[in-house]
Formats: sequence, structure tokens, C-alpha cells
Amino acid sequence: MLRRRIGIIFVALLFLLSACGKKEEIVISGKPWTEQFILPYILGHYIEGKTDYDVVYKEGLGEVAIMTPALDKGDIDLYVEYTGTGLKDVLKEESEAGESAESVYERVKKGYEEQFEVTWLEPLGFENGYTLAYSKDNAYDAQTYSDIAAVSREKNVVFGAPHAFYERKGDGYEDLAEVYDFSFSQTKSLDPNVMYEAVKSGEVDLIPAFTTDSRIQLFDLGTTKDDLAFFPKYDAVPVVRQETLEKFPELEKTLNELAGQITEEDMLKMNARVDIDQERPEDVAREFLIEKGLIAN
Repeated sequence: MLRRRIGIIFVALLFLLSACGKKEEIVISGKPWTEQFILPYILGHYIEGKTDYDVVYKEGLGEVAIMTPALDKGDIDLYVEYTGTGLKDVLKEESEAGESAESVYERVKKGYEEQFEVTWLEPLGFENGYTLAYSKDNAYDAQTYSDIAAVSREKNVVFGAPHAFYERKGDGYEDLAEVYDFSFSQTKSLDPNVMYEAVKSGEVDLIPAFTTDSRIQLFDLGTTKDDLAFFPKYDAVPVVRQETLEKFPELEKTLNELAGQITEEDMLKMNARVDIDQERPEDVAREFLIEKGLIAN
């Protein structure tokens, strides 16, 4: 009987020691498209390379309407968001034509801290904005969104975009069409991962492409400039719960070491390696950090 009691006590002590020794994890997530599959691993590999914190990933969790509540509730600790998305889609604030990147950043940082107890760290160094892209087979010879608007009033132009783009307020389809007075013959809802193939094949004539998406070059698409400055700046920035920063005191300083380290060219190349070369996002992220000398091999 005594041996049994000692055994039970020993097992209980082991359980308690194991529970006490278990390290808390930082949960990193992203949206469901190529760039956002890569960026969580850049953050995660760097955190693990520079600290003793443990990281777990929730890949492709959803668009901003899912990511923001997940961050707010603590289901995730951080992810990379874009300043213009935070301003218009989350805070529901309007941007001013030609507003500087610094102004947009300061507004979203202040708004998120007040509303969600979430902070924006320092920008990673690149912007992923919108360009309206078309197949050069269409011979639009359009340089600006206004040029596209003129074409849409003269020809049958089919516009295709992800479903979320039609639902967005402030920087989504309805507001864009109103500002530029587009007159498309039809609109189609497309999966974001197939819309580039759709415009290349002629299923649609025009899509809202991301400026860092390698498929613009892959499919040799024509791109246009937002000449009325409808869209705000979309600088890529890690957003993180303030509670998480308190729990992991080295985290803010560590992630801010990545500020300015990723150029638009860097991001284009990484996206191409995943989209075109079919490499794994986690491998591409790690190799980028090693090549930059940011983590050890």
C-alpha cells in the first residue's frame, strides 16, 4: 500500500513538473494566399532563431474579417496585415488622396491599440498594393484606372475578383466602381488563387491584382496605375496582441529587427518560388532569412 501511494505521488509530481515546464507558444497565422503563406514562416523562423520562444502556425486562416476577430479574441497572437486594409476594412476610416504611408501607419496603429489592444510593429519594407491587370491580348493599351474606365464604357469588359473584394467597404468593388465610373458588362467572383489564370485564359478581362504577385510577370499581364489615388498605402506590417508582447518580453524588439528587411523585389521572388517553382513556403522563408544573414544556417 505504501509503495502504491509513493508511486501515485511520484506520478503526480512528474505531471506537475511537466505542466510547469511546458513553454507557452506564439501562434502565428496568415491569409489564404501565397504571400501570406510565406510571411508567417519568416516571422516564426526569425523568432525561433533569435529567442527561446516556441512558435505554432495556423496557415491560411482567412481574410481580414476572420483574422481581426481571431487576433482580438486571442485565437492567434500575430500576423502580417497591410496598413490600407487596416484603415479601411477594419477601422472603417477613409484615406485622403495622396496620403503618405507614415500617416496611414500612424492612424492604424493608434486605432488598433484603442479598439483591440493590438499594436502594429515596424513595417517590413514592402508595399503590396492593387493594380488592375489585364491580358495584353486584349490590346487595351491602358496605363491608368481612368483609361480602363474609358474602355469599360466602350467595350464589353468582364471584371473578376475574389468574393471578399465585392464585400469590402471603403476599398472594395462598389466604392472603386463609383469613384472611377466603371461600366463593366459583367462581374464574376473568383478564387484568389485562380483569378490570374482566369484573366490570362480570357474567362475575365480584368482583375484587381496584387503588385507583389509573381503571376503578373508569369502571365505577362498589363498593369495600370491608380491615378485618382483611390487605394491607400498597403505597407506590410506585423500586428500583434499587446498581451502577447507582455507575455513574451523579447518579442517586440526581435520582430522590429525585421523592419525594412523585405523589399518588393524580395517578395516577388519568394512568391515566384512558391507559385511557379512549387517550393514550400516554409523552405522559401527560411532560405530567405539565411541568405539575408538574418538567421544562421
